[in-house]
Amino acid sequence: MYNPFSLLNACSRNEFGSYWFAIGTPTYLVKLLKKHYYNLERMTHEETDIQMLDSIDSESTNPIPAIYQSGYLTIKGYNERFGMYRLGFPNREVEEGFIRFLLPYYAKVSKVESPFEIHKFVREVESGDYNSFFRCLQSFFADTTYEIIREQELHYENVLFIVFKLIGFYTQVEYNTNGGRIDLVLQTDKFIYIMEFKLNGTAEEALQQINDKHYALPFEMDERKLFKIGANFSAEIRNIEKWIVES
Repeated sequence: MYNPFSLLNACSRNEFGSYWFAIGTPTYLVKLLKKHYYNLERMTHEETDIQMLDSIDSESTNPIPAIYQSGYLTIKGYNERFGMYRLGFPNREVEEGFIRFLLPYYAKVSKVESPFEIHKFVREVESGDYNSFFRCLQSFFADTTYEIIREQELHYENVLFIVFKLIGFYTQVEYNTNGGRIDLVLQTDKFIYIMEFKLNGTAEEALQQINDKHYALPFEMDERKLFKIGANFSAEIRNIEKWIVES
């Protein structure tokens, strides 16, 4: 299925662009996600049935039907036995546009600054400057309001998901291994970063988990330089308290 608006713009300008996303701003949808404390990571593999997809109830705590009916999610698969639909973003244009739009609503960064901040993140990881990377990440959590304290862990997870998802459009980002769930594996041409995050723990504990569960094992024959990074979020300061690196 082709979007006539996007197709006409591509032909007129003789170049591909994010024309579909430019026709509207999903502010209402973002407010729904925040209002109901939705875990953004679920959006990439949400499963639901037809009754849920067809219903938009003002009392519902599930924002997915509204996002689906607005076209930002589409059906990616169907389990006939259980009548369950698997949802996902229809294409990279919609996915990147929507995730970019989310950033200023979850992190301390303006709509104008957000593209430059992501480019800065990418430059830092590509150059191996992990300290600057984490200082930038700290700035995204600066002045976290008390209103989100009761959902603090989810707030941190959502901000990290947005940042790493956007970085993933320019580098290779993975989240899982056979030995357990890694918070982040980030790969560039020269470097591999394995990161583990704790909330109200210690950076040392996070790094110890990387070593104890052998998260680096799949990369031991890789010629690229590997960094194992443990980081801790503190509820007291509402930010990343400390990170330690082992290479």
